[in-house]
Amino acid sequence: MTDAPIDDAALSLLDAYLGQLQAGQRPDRVALLREHPELRSALNCLDALEMLAPPANSSPGEDFKNVATNGSLPRDFGPYELIREIGRGGMGVVYEARQKGLDRSVAVKMILAGHLASPELVRRFQAEAKAAARLRHSNIVHIHEVGQFNGQDFFAMEYIAGQSLAERVAAGPTDPAIAVRLVATVARAVEHLHQQAIIHRDLKPSNILIDAEGQPYVTDFGLAKVFLPGSDATATGVIAGTPSYMAPEQASGRHAAISPATDVYSLGAILYELLTGVPPFHAETAIDTLMEVLSGDPPKPRMLNARIPIGLELICLKCLSKEPAERYASAAALADDLDRFARGEPLAVRPPTLAQRFWSWTRRQPALASRLGALGLFYGIETVNYLVGATGVDTQFHGRVSVVVALWVAVSIVCQRLLENRRWSYLARYVWGTLDSLALLTVLLIGHGATSSLVIGYPLIIVGSGLWFRVRFVGFMTLLSLLSYGVTVIDFYCWRPELHGRMYAGIDRHIIFAVGLLVLGAVVSYLVERVRVLSSFYGRPA
Repeated sequence: MTDAPIDDAALSLLDAYLGQLQAGQRPDRVALLREHPELRSALNCLDALEMLAPPANSSPGEDFKNVATNGSLPRDFGPYELIREIGRGGMGVVYEARQKGLDRSVAVKMILAGHLASPELVRRFQAEAKAAARLRHSNIVHIHEVGQFNGQDFFAMEYIAGQSLAERVAAGPTDPAIAVRLVATVARAVEHLHQQAIIHRDLKPSNILIDAEGQPYVTDFGLAKVFLPGSDATATGVIAGTPSYMAPEQASGRHAAISPATDVYSLGAILYELLTGVPPFHAETAIDTLMEVLSGDPPKPRMLNARIPIGLELICLKCLSKEPAERYASAAALADDLDRFARGEPLAVRPPTLAQRFWSWTRRQPALASRLGALGLFYGIETVNYLVGATGVDTQFHGRVSVVVALWVAVSIVCQRLLENRRWSYLARYVWGTLDSLALLTVLLIGHGATSSLVIGYPLIIVGSGLWFRVRFVGFMTLLSLLSYGVTVIDFYCWRPELHGRMYAGIDRHIIFAVGLLVLGAVVSYLVERVRVLSSFYGRPA
């Protein structure tokens, strides 16, 4: 009995089924056949061809350990005997293997999706293999062979028996002398990459292997992380890399700005983690980490580990400069300065100027810096009005405002300290937001209430709350602003009717302003929610 002819609708479903497999999803084969039995021959043919594919009730790659045929590892794969899986990413898997002809240990990397891999994925995999194969450096994992077996693209590379740098750093901070030697050696290898027109773009501890003698090796030239002449750098996605080790230009998706300095930044992030035990930026979510990378400065290494020499801290922070031009000119220049440090010679890096230190502080503590700046501007204007004898700014008013501003500054400093403590950070932002609202209300009640131009502070508070990227916090600050403004309205109509002479006394003005605050809060909440949804997708393995 033959299957019924396949119509266009069934072909579309078959195409969607294949797309789901390629994306690593789990399409329901049984349900598809129940609705469209005419597809049985096509699916059976696909199963016969796809020797490397997992069962229908699992995602591609889930049972990939069985590789080319049924059975468990070890298993033959062309000229290799696959022994065990030693690593995998979103699209690739790596096995320890034995090359049978030469009886030597190798690492074999292949695409998780097997025959189901899209042409673009295969192209990127082959580009990685060919680019890595032309590299010849003692501290770069060497490629032995690039080939295909039963339609499965693979490449075999040097097997490094040891551990990754990530496993080593997990034990805590590394001795500065060892950290200097490791990063200097890796920097020399990265310089070789750059001389071959290759930018790694995913340098991180897990992509650096350490052998039994303590020598580091750069590996994983990354599906979508190799630049070749004529290649489209944006074809692989807007942002590629690991947030904690990504340079700002990479985190913002500015592909045209990516250069060897991008890898220099990542080397600085690795050095930072070796010295302190933690990466320079590591927040709760990918988007929070990216925002810190883009606009914040990491804590100085010596704040986390007082044993770090000042010179080494300067080298580390120079690598982590936001602007590529402010970093070392090349990976070789970084290695040279690390060598000078190891020999006790004067360094090329210089301590930051006072202006640079101030700018760095504003990036490390933007919430406090923005408040102090705004309060300083407000108090400066108020003081000038007091000194020139402006109407309504008498000694009593100036004294009260001075007390409120002083308390506001003190509370802001305390909240900033709490914010830096993970135990209190969640509560601190709500306390800080509440105190901001109360302080603004106090200033308004001391002054001209709802008639004051300072009511502009309420929409500013709502907009500012969005910078925390928490929808609930935006809603909390919107409600708080409405309640606070409501108090000024009561003050206007019930407590100080004399203010009516300063502006139109109709209630519609206040209703419009309150509705505006609600709309603004809703818009900011929507934008924050959209960003967080995008962040959840970005945070998944590629």
